[in-house]
Amino acid sequence: MKRIIALVSAIAIVILGLGTSFMTSLWASDWQDMFDEFSGAMAPASQVLEEGDAGNKIAVVNFDGVIQDTGSTGGGMFAAQGYDHPMTIQALKDIAADDTYSAVLLNVNSPGGGVFESAEIHKHLMDIKESGKTIYSSMGNMAASGGYYVSAPADQIFATDETITGSIGVIMQSMNYSELAENYGISFDVYKSGKMKDMMSASREATDEEKEYIQGIVDTMFQDFVDVVADGRGMSEEQVRELADGRIYLGGEAIENGLVDQEGYFEDALASLKEEIGGTPQVVEFGGVENTSFPFGVKIQNAIESITGGGEVKMVQELINNRQGIEPMYLYE
Repeated sequence: MKRIIALVSAIAIVILGLGTSFMTSLWASDWQDMFDEFSGAMAPASQVLEEGDAGNKIAVVNFDGVIQDTGSTGGGMFAAQGYDHPMTIQALKDIAADDTYSAVLLNVNSPGGGVFESAEIHKHLMDIKESGKTIYSSMGNMAASGGYYVSAPADQIFATDETITGSIGVIMQSMNYSELAENYGISFDVYKSGKMKDMMSASREATDEEKEYIQGIVDTMFQDFVDVVADGRGMSEEQVRELADGRIYLGGEAIENGLVDQEGYFEDALASLKEEIGGTPQVVEFGGVENTSFPFGVKIQNAIESITGGGEVKMVQELINNRQGIEPMYLYE
């Protein structure tokens, strides 16, 4: 009975939120914005951090958390806080196409993430550079692996002595619980169309052929990482490979070995970028902006979780996200 009451309450909250949003849109007579909100097609959430020349803007793009596409829709009504990959990609596209932006400051606090997502971000950052804009990166507590990958194209990289960076490399991993299963009398019946179909299975040892094949995939992706760093930092492949054994570096070490340019915090990087582009630029932030589409600034998603037991939902989601299998990552963990 309690579950039924909780479910009915959650549905009521959703209906209330949708109804309020609908009436607000009618009141404003802005049908297109209303349609965008319900379809998840809203522009990337942004806010002006500093007023200034709107024709000479600096975009601050936040990378906070694991760089991974979890299926969020870039600022819609049900968007969660944290890193939002679709929103970030759309923001980078908009910045590249908008001539009022003169520069971009990446605000990175991330242990890295997916190989695909990191490469996609890098592509759009290169488009921004090709459009004639300056890119700086400010590394916070951590900018490791994929966090460094996305920083590599920057014209200047800032970090502090406390910043953890580096971890240049690729990782793929699974578990093997075949012995544990055997101890408990558990066996596995697998029917497959080819000998490699259950590659990286947790129910058996990997064959030598499978190990060689997976290592080949890792090596190919690692070469891409090495090339990105070499191109971004003006290093030779040999120089990068000497640093790229997966180890992490503190910010001071990274300055000495050439992975970082200057010591400084976010405000230092921003001040330096302002000086480089000149004038009194307006500073606009993308990502990490609170969603206030729900009445009183409360997110519908959070309200539902508080009623239905968000702890259980989050636990299941974590199990799904951390499932074993072939998922190459530029990730320090």
